This record gives sequence, structure tokens and C-alpha cells, in this order.
Amino acid sequence: MTRPTAVRRYPVLLALCLAALFMVVPFLIVAVNAVKSPAEYSRNGPLSLPHGLYLDGLKDFWQRVDYSRKLVNSTLISGAVALLATALSVLNAYAIGIGRIRFRTWVLAFFVLANMLPQEALVYPLYYLSKQAGLYDTRLSVIIVFTVIQSAFGTYLLSAVLGQFPREIVEAARIDGANKWQILVRIVVPVSRPTLGVLLVFFFIWTWNEFLLPLVMLISNDNQTVSVALGVLQGQRLMDATMTNAAALLGVLPAIVFFLVFQRTLTRGIAVGAVK
Repeated sequence: MTRPTAVRRYPVLLALCLAALFMVVPFLIVAVNAVKSPAEYSRNGPLSLPHGLYLDGLKDFWQRVDYSRKLVNSTLISGAVALLATALSVLNAYAIGIGRIRFRTWVLAFFVLANMLPQEALVYPLYYLSKQAGLYDTRLSVIIVFTVIQSAFGTYLLSAVLGQFPREIVEAARIDGANKWQILVRIVVPVSRPTLGVLLVFFFIWTWNEFLLPLVMLISNDNQTVSVALGVLQGQRLMDATMTNAAALLGVLPAIVFFLVFQRTLTRGIAVGAVK
């Protein structure tokens, strides 16, 4: 690397560091205030460092919303949606990108349109259909809804990727006697694994952060997710500043842990896409 090239990269590196700082600092402020007592928060403000660890806010929020159950619900729903939406995206994109179905452009336009619909427009139809199907206030209803919503984006993305898939490989597999399912499982999926890993991570985090549809579809306390529990408890004005920060910390921490665990998968998928 020549020196002028390295010098030109310094502004980019500085901009990335500033962007990372803007993203990390709010999380650190929330984490600090989550272990600060209400009296210390009122006396010294939100930017002061705590003199000790005050964990009552975390404990009170955990017990008040039954956080263990909410954590299980969110993990189950987000994990199921991530797996099912990725699988459905692969099947749809395989038919569109490699199978070259008729009216391919119109089908892709339909998926794009479905992905652009605001959730506010879907609330009443989904509420009515879930009532008629006997799935209202069940985790299965939310899993089905978000699997369809997330797979619309996944289908559009994977269709573009598989549309560039080398036709010679597919034809060679067909000559060797492989059927469509064998081509999908043994060739297409292994080659597309980095992209599928990216979709899996995104689908999990997006579903974890969803609020409106779970709020409408899950009304019983036993089925609610972490994000719904946070919104309901804050709406009832039952939390002080310390507990509010504790709730925010516990709400976002599992998603951050999931992201860090699968960070290598995400980075590998983005790097492979950039090379292609």
C-alpha cells in the first residue's frame, strides 16, 4: 500500500470511528444508569458514574414482567422466524432465480410491494384472519406472519443472487442425473451459505425488535415478547428512571449477544457478496 493511498483512508477510518462512537455511547449510558440507584440518578444526573452496583432495578424489572418467560417467547419466535423465513426464501428464490418461472419480473415486483406495505395496514386483516383461524393470542400466529413478511425481502434478495448462479454448474448436475431437489440441497444451498447466514442474522434481529404486530396479536402475559413487555410496562408508568434503563438494557442485550456470536457469519457473508 502506497503512502498516498493510506493517507486517503484516514478520513474514512475517522468517520467509521465516529459512527461507532455515536452507536456505542448511548448503550454505555443506558448500562451505567441501569446499575445506578434512583437517588443517585436524581442527585448526579444520567451522565455521572455510579459509586456502586445497584441491581435492584434489574431485579425488580425481571420479576415484574416475568422476564424469563418473555425471553423464551422472543427467542422462540425470532429463532423460528429466522429459520423458516430463510428456508422459504431459498425455495422461492430457487424457483425464480434458477427455475426461471414465467412472469418472473412481475413476481419479484409483487414481493417488493409486499415488503413495502406498512404494518399498520396489516393489523386489522391479520387480526381478523387469526381470529377466524383460531390462532389469535398464540405464538404460532406471530411466527407465521413474520415468516411471510421476512421471506418477502429474502426472496427478493436471493433471487438477485441466484439469478447470477452459473448455469453450467446446474446443467452439469442435471447431466449427472441430479433432480431439482438434489441441485438445491447439494449445490445451491452450500454455495449460497454465506448469504443465507446474513439473512438468518437479520431476520432474527428484525423479528426481535418488532413491536406493533406482537402487541396486537399477543395480548396474554404468558405469550408476550420482550419488546411488548417493555412498551406495556412503560405505558403504565410503573418504572422509575433506573428501572427504565434496566429494562432497555435487558431488552437489547440478547440481540447484541446474538449479533456478536454470529458476527463472523455476517462479516463472511458481506465479504463474499462484495467479492462477487
